[in-house]
Amino acid sequence: MTATSEATAPAPARNRLLHPDPTVRRLALITLLNCLGNGLTMTLGVLFFTRVLGFGAVQVGTALTAAGLCGVLAGVPAGRAADRWGSKRVLVVLVAGEALGVAAYTLVHSFALFVPLACLVAALDRGSAAVRSALYAEVLPADKRVAGRAYLRVVTNVGIGAGTAVAALALHVDTRGAYVTALLADAVSYVLVALMYVALTVPPRVKAPSVPGERKGNPALRNRPFLAVTVLNGLLGLQFSMLEVGVPLWVVEHTDAPRVLVAVSLIVNTVLVVLLQVRATRGTEEPTAAARIFRRGGLLIAASCLLIGLAHGLPGWLAAVLLIAGVACQTFSEIFCQAAGWALSYDLAGDGNHGSYQGVFNSGLAAALMLGPVLVTTVVITNGLFGWILLGALMLAAAVAMPPTVRWAQRTRPPAPVTP
Repeated sequence: MTATSEATAPAPARNRLLHPDPTVRRLALITLLNCLGNGLTMTLGVLFFTRVLGFGAVQVGTALTAAGLCGVLAGVPAGRAADRWGSKRVLVVLVAGEALGVAAYTLVHSFALFVPLACLVAALDRGSAAVRSALYAEVLPADKRVAGRAYLRVVTNVGIGAGTAVAALALHVDTRGAYVTALLADAVSYVLVALMYVALTVPPRVKAPSVPGERKGNPALRNRPFLAVTVLNGLLGLQFSMLEVGVPLWVVEHTDAPRVLVAVSLIVNTVLVVLLQVRATRGTEEPTAAARIFRRGGLLIAASCLLIGLAHGLPGWLAAVLLIAGVACQTFSEIFCQAAGWALSYDLAGDGNHGSYQGVFNSGLAAALMLGPVLVTTVVITNGLFGWILLGALMLAAAVAMPPTVRWAQRTRPPAPVTP
């Protein structure tokens, strides 16, 4: 092969898959390991609590709801702590705490101990999610943050999928030892992740400029436009419960589509996210453009709700076609809204207070994840097509409100940081 042909030859597949930025590659390895462990616990956790620990379904549901509330409340103080002591230091502590918490599940024998432990693990998990977002803001250049997060989300989907596949082995064995081994493997993954964060190089943090007469406390909680953006983003976050709770119940109980469509819908979602999430970040570099992309996601989710709702009462094959089309629209909406949401959460925040702003922003999404299953089961599913239209209208209204809200936020944007 000549030198010219070597220069023009396509890059090896390995190079096309690996991110060119070494920092993103390190973060991707950390994310992959973390999500491999998470995939184990996400798949086996509820079954371990019920089949091995012997708790009833209502008991587990109550405990996980309480844990979800603790997760919502944890994001804000965790983000504030990251601003005060550094995101890397706080994240290492939180991840190490998760390792201990997950391992402690294997020692629980009473419901009285299970509830506070579940609340602690959820608080550590959601707190670490907020601090991790702040860490990305510190280690990635401003113009690379959203694209970097998109790449990491692709890795997240791959890691969770691989962890779920490994969990299938424990499900097949279906013994206490198999479940305990899987949970301890997840705990070990947290320990390794904490050590990898310790080795991560973080540049010196910028310092948020002081404003004469400004009150002490969390600046994100005083930023009303940012809070409004957080609420709107949280409303679009209801689509995760729509896919994970609403679609399975709707397919099995209210349509004649084959039940295997439940698994197919999740596969379609995962594949499209892996293929398109990075590409969807293009055009989100400026807040106004990101808000328009967010609005586009709202239009798609409204179409998704309508298509899924219309599947009721139709022949099985036609219902399946509408459901797959609806899931595809939901996935495109998810991809657009995630990319735009990341961009807005960084661009509308003060660079010296990313922990505080990411803590608030992540708490908004955590609230949606907590309330979503209840809303979907009690309002959407029970009201049939009208319930689906209502859910789509709610998320569409939130998406349409995003551009003017972002313009409001830009007019009151925090001052630029100063380098210490």
